[in-house]
Amino acid sequence: MSVKASISLTEAQEAFARGLVSAGRYSSLSAVLQQGLELLRHQTEASETETEALRQLLTARRGGDFVDAATGRASTETMLARKRAALGL
Repeated sequence: MSVKASISLTEAQEAFARGLVSAGRYSSLSAVLQQGLELLRHQTEASETETEALRQLLTARRGGDFVDAATGRASTETMLARKRAALGL
């Protein structure tokens, strides 16, 4: 279902959108704006998903055991040495 809406564009935005239509990339100015809104919606949803994943990770880390920097580095070095050995590096 389509909804009619009145919007305002800058001259540069209108020129860009009309250029896309003139080049045959879109059938109309409306199609350009619809595609732009879909891209913005996807970006927003992806950002919200990433933010929630980070929030969950931080919550899980806060509830976990604390590892000091030296222990963390030693653990990382051990893991890297094991991976290098497995790959013959």
